[in-house]
Amino acid sequence: MSDHRPDDHGSASSHELADDVVGRKRLLRAAARASRRQRDAAALAACAPLLAARVEELPEVRRAAVVATYLSTGAEPPTTALVAGWRARGLPVLLPVVLPDLDLDWALDDGTRRAGALPGVAEPAGARLGRDAVARADVLVVPALAVDPEGRRLGQGGGSFDRALARTRPDALVVALVHDDEVPAAPLPVEPHDRSVDVVVTPSRVLVVRPR
Repeated sequence: MSDHRPDDHGSASSHELADDVVGRKRLLRAAARASRRQRDAAALAACAPLLAARVEELPEVRRAAVVATYLSTGAEPPTTALVAGWRARGLPVLLPVVLPDLDLDWALDDGTRRAGALPGVAEPAGARLGRDAVARADVLVVPALAVDPEGRRLGQGGGSFDRALARTRPDALVVALVHDDEVPAAPLPVEPHDRSVDVVVTPSRVLVVRPR
């Protein structure tokens, strides 16, 4: 009698599928990072006010009482103008603090910075508010390496913002910032923990995935 069980095949297939998704993500991340390394510094800096203006066009942002975003680094779509503009108009801005397990704590932006846990990544110097503080935000602007037209987001792979997104309120608007060429037509691979975004903002356009 064979000791083969039907469930074994299904389980193996599931593992193979999961491995395929992880492998595809790895390749896509490598390509996106290589592309970003080629970006011109002047052109990158010029994106900052364009991205800020497009985010500010969103009605949910104009109505927000508290917002959250990230401090951009390297060739990421810059949030410098966005954060400065929000701070200038007195809007409370939550900024992330990366913890040793790559989860995110949060602090209110007071304009001061210090070196973060990750090389080259700054963090707010203010008092930490806890991981659940992100639930205060009406709008959360997140980083991504790519986002497809259905809002599937490809992150850096550490799961930091995936965990943070799991703590946001259901009515909070999630906005991803990417460069113009980082919105592929083909669907991006996803895993069960991945959360889609509501809006994609690039320097040249706003793509509303899920209208409110």
